[in-house]
Order: sequence, then structure tokens, then C-alpha cells
Amino acid sequence: MATQTTTADTRKSRQGERRVVSNIVRGSIGNLIEWYDWYAYTAFSVYFAAAFFPSGDQTAQLLNTAAVFAVGFLMRPIGGWVLGRYADRRGRRSALTLSVTLMAAGSLIVALTPSYDTIGVVAPVLLVTARLLQGLSVGGEYSTSATYMSEVASPGQRGYYSSFQYVTLIAGQLTALGLQIILQQLLSDTQMESWGWRIAFVVGAAGAIVVLWLRRGMDESESFERVAAEAEKGSGPARGSLRMLLSYPRQCLIVVGLTMGGTLFFYTYTTYLQKFMVNTSGIAKPTAAWINFFALLVFVLLQPVMGLLSDRIGRRPMLIGFGVLGAIVVVPSLTLLSHTSDPLYAFLLMVGPLAVSSLYTSISAVVKAELFPTSIRALGVGLPYALTVALFGGTAEYVALWFKDAGHESWYFYYVTACVLVSLLVYIRMRETSDGSPLESEAKD
Repeated sequence: MATQTTTADTRKSRQGERRVVSNIVRGSIGNLIEWYDWYAYTAFSVYFAAAFFPSGDQTAQLLNTAAVFAVGFLMRPIGGWVLGRYADRRGRRSALTLSVTLMAAGSLIVALTPSYDTIGVVAPVLLVTARLLQGLSVGGEYSTSATYMSEVASPGQRGYYSSFQYVTLIAGQLTALGLQIILQQLLSDTQMESWGWRIAFVVGAAGAIVVLWLRRGMDESESFERVAAEAEKGSGPARGSLRMLLSYPRQCLIVVGLTMGGTLFFYTYTTYLQKFMVNTSGIAKPTAAWINFFALLVFVLLQPVMGLLSDRIGRRPMLIGFGVLGAIVVVPSLTLLSHTSDPLYAFLLMVGPLAVSSLYTSISAVVKAELFPTSIRALGVGLPYALTVALFGGTAEYVALWFKDAGHESWYFYYVTACVLVSLLVYIRMRETSDGSPLESEAKD
């Protein structure tokens, strides 16, 4: 009898683990498509910049597209608020489905908008509109995805499972870069600048339809269902309100502080570095794309390894390691990269800092989720994080190009270093967030 009970428990445990993996995969694939759409903009902006803005020098056109990229980030706090609130009240699955729908709409607008030569100023207006929709989507996707993955993950493995948020985030960028490389082989530069770049946004919109179907089969997280049931009985706390969020000021400030340096470092060495290689190092566009692709491939493989490590040693030592190494590596790596056009050397100068960044990116989502209770988790993760990313990550390209246009490009290197040092102070002072137990419905104060 005892043997039968043990066998049944083992079977149930295996079924539960398979269900966890199934939910993580469904959520991750949706996350991949969302971030593919987001990064397709920056990957292909070197080709479509001239299509949406008046003719001028390359730096000026890239500066305009970077400004629109930053505008999209301004919507991320609104997305973090609106969709985070929706996720805390209506469920994680519903919010994730809504976010991918908004992203698809933005991609279709970019794909179908005529050039500036055809419709004049309406072209950049529509481009801004598309980025506002996508910013709203990504603002909600990050927080809800982080919340969902941390809540459905097995106890003691949240770091590992939650790391797949950045696996798919970066995989989305890799997919965009991979498509760019394929199109570069098949089409001439003239064809790419004329119409080839539009293919990327059509692909993104089509992928979103597949994601909508997949996300319909996801389970709602047990943490949310428990809190929702308590709320229906009138015994649970209010969910997803700003008033409730304000009762967690320390947690909100920690999110801002730990995100500030991490997001600026991440966007510097991912979305901006390809332009830096082309515009400063003088590396050809196709070569820069290949360098970015292989460096990001290494980066994506590091995420689950670092996530697993955080389950063993804790989150805080990982963050401190990022803060120390990140502050050391920025100035020398970017200075050396600005003076080389050698592809292998450029690859090493990119992949080294990305390895440092993985100490932060692999656990960024789960650390934030572990700070808040279930009833306010999506909004608590989403709003302060999105505000910080809008201010620092979203403006990274614009600030870097502005310094370059002003003739002081190296000043940007020190700006990144200073922000990482500020975050390091937060990492040193914050408490450990992981104890290996199930994610509780109420956070510790």
C-alpha cells in the first residue's frame, strides 16, 4: 500500500512538473514574439530610418529613430500600470493575451505605413503611434510575464525558471537579427532600404496570432487564483491599486535602484552596440549584425546557468557581482571597441560585458517578483520598473548619439558607469529575496 502511495505521489509530482514546464514554454514563446517585435525596430532602423524621415546625414536619421525608440519607452510605465493592474485584478493569462495583441497591432502599422516621400509628415506620426502601442504592450508584458513565471515555477527553482524570461527576451532579439542576416544575404542594400525591412514586421504580426492561440491554453497561477478566491469572499486585500502599491515604498525604491544600472548597461551592450559598431567603429552593417548575433547567442545560453546558480547562492551575491564588474568594464571595453574594426576583437569586447550583464538579467525578473505579495505583484513589478527603464534604458541610444553628435562620445561611457555604481549601492544594502520556499501570497516586510 505504501509503495502504491509512493508511486502515485511520484506520478503526480512528475505530472505537476510537466505542467510547470508547459506553462513556462507557452509563456516564454509569447514573450519571445513580443520582444522580437520590439527589437525588430532597432535591428532594422539602420535601413528604414531614411523611409520615415527627411533626407540628411546618417547620424541625424539614426538620432530621429532613436528618439522614436525612446518615445516608445515613455509608454512602458503606462503599460506597466494599466496591464499590471489588469493582471492583478483579472489574471495573468488575460493580461498576457492582451499585451501580445497590442504588439501585433503596432507591428502591422509599421509594416504598412508608406514612406515620408509618399505621405510626408504622416509617416513619422504613424511610426510614433506604432511605438506607443508597442511600448504599452511591453510595459505590461515584462511585469506580467515576470510575475507569472515566478508564480508557476517550482519552489527552489524560481531563479532557473524565471531566467527564461530573459532567454526569450534575448531570443526575440536574436530572431530579429537572424532574419536581418538572412535578408541581407537575399536582398541588396537598395532593396532592404526600399521594402525589405517591412518583412520583419509582417513576420512579427503573424507570430502574434500563433501566440494568442498558445496563451489560451495556459493555466492561471495558483497564487493568483487563491487571492482572487479570497477577494470574492470579501476576506482578501484590494488588488492592483496604486493606493495599495504606495504601502510598499521600500520595495518600489529597491526596484528603481536595482534596475537603473542594469537596464542602461543591458541596452548599451545590446540594442545600441550594433549602431556603435557601424557608426563609430566603421564595421560594415552585415558584419556588425553577425557579431551581435553570436554575442547574443552566448548571452542567451548564460541565462539559465546564472539563474540556476542564483537558486544555490542567492540573488544578492549575483547582483553585487554585476555591480562591481559592470562598473569596471564599461569604459575600457567601449573605448577599445571605438578604435577597432576587427570582427573577432569586436565580438570579444561585446561578449565579455554581456557575460557580466547576465549576473543581473538572469535574475532581474524574479528578484522584483519576490519583493511583492500576489495581490499587487504585477503592478509592483511593472510600474517602478517601467518608469526606470523609460528614463535610463529607453534613452540609452538617444543619449549616446547625442554625446557623439556633440563631439564627446566618451562621456556616455562614464554616464553608464555612474549609473551602475548607483545600483551597486542598492545591491549592497538590500536584503536577500530568495529563501527557496513557495512564493507566498503576502511578501515579507
